[in-house]
Amino acid sequence: MVKYISEFRDGEKAKALFRSISKASKKKINIMEVCGTHTVAISRFGIRQALPETINLVSGPGCPVCVTANEEIDKAIALASIPNTILTTFGDMMKVPGSYSSLALEKAKGLDVRVCFSTLDALKLAEENPDKNVIFYGVGFETTAPTIALSIIEAKKRGLKNYFVLSVHKTVPLAMKALLSLGEIKLHGFLCPGHVSTIIGSDAYKPVVDEYHIPCVISGFEPIDILMGIYFLVKQIENNEAKVENRYKRAVKPEGNILAQKAMDEVFEPCDTEWRGIGVIPGTGLKIRAKYSNFDASTFLNDIELPPVVEPKGCSCGEVLRGVIFPYQCKLFGKACTPDNPIGPCMVSSEGSCAAYYRYEPLKNNQ
Repeated sequence: MVKYISEFRDGEKAKALFRSISKASKKKINIMEVCGTHTVAISRFGIRQALPETINLVSGPGCPVCVTANEEIDKAIALASIPNTILTTFGDMMKVPGSYSSLALEKAKGLDVRVCFSTLDALKLAEENPDKNVIFYGVGFETTAPTIALSIIEAKKRGLKNYFVLSVHKTVPLAMKALLSLGEIKLHGFLCPGHVSTIIGSDAYKPVVDEYHIPCVISGFEPIDILMGIYFLVKQIENNEAKVENRYKRAVKPEGNILAQKAMDEVFEPCDTEWRGIGVIPGTGLKIRAKYSNFDASTFLNDIELPPVVEPKGCSCGEVLRGVIFPYQCKLFGKACTPDNPIGPCMVSSEGSCAAYYRYEPLKNNQ
């Protein structure tokens, strides 16, 4: 059993896996990684370039920051504008542009917007500032949703009346189905997200496999992990098989993390929500249940008239997130849109496809 990170990056093992993949791969196939961390690792370690020409790796909507719609960012800015309000969120949301501004720009103008590394930090702020409303802008997939759910449960236990959450959480498996139903590109297999899978478990992908007859392999994030995932996807595709394979057993169980799931189910219920570039996907959002409505920041929006939603001109983040184009095929990529001056969220987030290509695949940037 591999125990140390150096073994996950062993060059000889990687070469052997590349040879095995090349030998097994006969058909031209498209494999989509449904995780921003996978996207970054694939670019960082040069995996895409080293694979045989038969295999095309396509980045999907696996960056939660990137799929957050402009309207949801506009809502966070509107909440931060309410007097006596402290808006808190994770750091990678600060620079994501909404229709007219970003949280970072609004902070520079004087709004009280703060980065929190944990929801416990936000709870502490609420306790230390009883005369202000502290709103946590909850963004992320099933990975972050449990911690934010637990923060609401804890706020109730502590009797906090000034802690609120704006939930724009999204869930992954139904989004995978939505991509397949669009039919814009032919996908032959999914490299499934390791972090999300630790929460939802490997069994959560069975409906995707059963309905669309498409292989799903769960992988970790080191080079050997990813190459193993690709190898077993290729084997399934070449044998015309379709099943869920868990190649991240050191972290993922078939049933997932039951305690985390219970926390989510206690606080949240499914709702329809918009994914940037894809549109509204039924049942993929998480809204706060009625019994915790006292902690739901969205109720403040009932008295706020939001401006019309405006999308950035020329930005192709939507197409990138659907796997229709590669980042370097966007006309703004590397020119008007860079990490220092991001036009779209895929260039902002550390897990964004555009940011990964810009940083780690410079040869592609010049195409």
